[in-house]
Amino acid sequence: MAEIQENSGGKTGKSKQKKMTVRVDFTPMVDMNMLLITFFMLCTTLSKPQTMEISMPSNEKDITEEQKSLVKASQAITLLLAGDNKLYYYEGEPNYEDYTSLKQTSYDASGLRAVLMQKNADAVNKVRALKQRKQNLEVTEEEYKKQLSEIKNEKNTPTVIIKATDDASYENLIAALDEMQICNIGKYVITDMAEGDEFLMENFEKKGELTKTLEGH
Repeated sequence: MAEIQENSGGKTGKSKQKKMTVRVDFTPMVDMNMLLITFFMLCTTLSKPQTMEISMPSNEKDITEEQKSLVKASQAITLLLAGDNKLYYYEGEPNYEDYTSLKQTSYDASGLRAVLMQKNADAVNKVRALKQRKQNLEVTEEEYKKQLSEIKNEKNTPTVIIKATDDASYENLIAALDEMQICNIGKYVITDMAEGDEFLMENFEKKGELTKTLEGH
């Protein structure tokens, strides 16, 4: 509360303008601040941490290398994440003797996303229909998650193998993993880069440099 104190200076005689001293008591504000803090603590919903599901290679010793890499050729696509935001890929089993089997794309929606959407078109359409059923309250949240998992892991859905070079950035890896979620890819794995993959990229880049040189002449 504010108090006004009058001070006449203790002198008599001619009337002079009285000086007033204003003192504001901020003690009640302490209680008000504590009430506000308590209110916001009780009413504010804390942000939940977001998690990303990643399928990693198995470390079980009884699984052979042949079983680890056993993926139907028509359903497999391998992503090679290189430096300078470069992204390469090839479909099916790698042909390390033919660098022309390697293709280059980008992290844009018209690049990697378009490739994965085309590869996983059937599952994408099923997921859209399932989401529509959920919006219409035709399925419960539990049923939705169960059916979504089944659609993503059907036999005809693609398996994406992600390999990153030492020059690839963490941002590139996160961008690739984001596309797995956007394109409803249920089967994907992060594994080490093979020497053959490096050979493909090196020769692919040499081919590009040679083409630019010839076009310049």
